Amino acid sequence: MTVRAFFDTNVLVYALSARANVNSDPRTEIAERTLGLGGVVGVQVLNEFADLAIRKFKLGWDAIEQYLEVIGALCGRPIPLTAETHLAAIDISKRYGYRIYDSLILAAALQAGCTTVFTEDMRHGQMIEGLRIENPFRQARI
Repeated sequence: MTVRAFFDTNVLVYALSARANVNSDPRTEIAERTLGLGGVVGVQVLNEFADLAIRKFKLGWDAIEQYLEVIGALCGRPIPLTAETHLAAIDISKRYGYRIYDSLILAAALQAGCTTVFTEDMRHGQMIEGLRIENPFRQARI
């Protein structure tokens, strides 16, 4: 079976950390390798990424747009945030107990036909409607 990956915001942020030389966190290398496998992101993830780039890394819009272009080149067109995605996210949140923002990511991954979502913020190994949650950083020494 072919793995179609969906990346959560934290994978993108750790990869940005490597580029910005912010720290020597071992998750930065893991994030770059994980992104190199290929996959998709959703509009929700891009919004969260832009917010964190401004707040955490103090980047200006020109730099953020450059990073978003690289993400676009790696991940292609983002999965849109639609009313259907929103309704699916509410269902996921009610059934599995995730916050709405995490549920939006899961709903977008399902909408995209992904088999895996890479994130450190959800339950590693959990299956949701055929989608496996995978924490690529679980073995990292921090």
